[in-house]
Amino acid sequence: MKQTPRNETIAIVGAGLIGRAWAIVFARAGCQVRLYDTAPEALAACQPLLLENISDLAQHGLIDESPAEVLARITPVPTLAEAVAGTVLVQENIRETLEAKRAIFAELDQLAEPGTILASSTSWLMASEFSEELPGRHRILVGHPVNPPYLVPLVEIAPAPWTSAESVQRAHDIYSRAGQTPVLLKKEITGFLLNRIQGAVLNEALNLYADGYASVQDLDKVLKDGLGLRWSFMGPFETIDLNAPEGVIDYAQRYGPTYRSVAQAQLPNEWDPAVLARVEAERRAELAAPQLAERARWRDNRLMALVAHKRRQAGNES
Repeated sequence: MKQTPRNETIAIVGAGLIGRAWAIVFARAGCQVRLYDTAPEALAACQPLLLENISDLAQHGLIDESPAEVLARITPVPTLAEAVAGTVLVQENIRETLEAKRAIFAELDQLAEPGTILASSTSWLMASEFSEELPGRHRILVGHPVNPPYLVPLVEIAPAPWTSAESVQRAHDIYSRAGQTPVLLKKEITGFLLNRIQGAVLNEALNLYADGYASVQDLDKVLKDGLGLRWSFMGPFETIDLNAPEGVIDYAQRYGPTYRSVAQAQLPNEWDPAVLARVEAERRAELAAPQLAERARWRDNRLMALVAHKRRQAGNES
């Protein structure tokens, strides 16, 4: 849905999957978006891909304008300097290496105006690892999205110890105006919040599979037809608050000792290649490799339908 644009201009650095998705987030919200990539062929190829994704949003009623109007606010540009000039936020989406992050943020800190927030989409690296030596480190932070951010609104704001409170608040406001749901990490940790929680689930799913307790297909069902249904509209703390007559403390008194015992028996999974080969074989029996892209498109359309449903429900409750 289109938000109040406030005449804001956003720079997206990196025209890959995540960069294009961020461009849609901000253009849909009414911002002017400049999209830059070091590879000219990536920029040349992005427009039809963007139009395809924006058209899918239109089909599900998730934008108020025509796809062409949203796309018109996304402008590919040939230089990084042109991309960042006059922007309120730069969202970086280049390869996930510390060397690459240090290099691009040194360049961004030099080129961007002093008031511009510099955010990284990194999934694992902490802002302190690539900003410590920079003069403008007070305006650098992580803004970690969930793929694709134009469908999954969560963005994790993870500042370095020296990121200013003003920069954090401004980033929070910009993401919120763009229709995202920002959450703030109070201190740095590898993997932030979502990947650590997702990692805990994956760790136990792999352990249960490796130890022969269930098939890949049935473990997927535990989430998609079980926990995932509830977790699509409430989190773990609200879940336990509602799953005992008197709330969280009541739940903990009833089930805490059992959960603690289970946790003590859980071990880190080694991601053993032999086990992963078996997982891969079960998945390919369900879905042939040439069908992966088609299934990913199906996934995104199911997410759009879910987002549309949640918006209708929110409207009915207000």
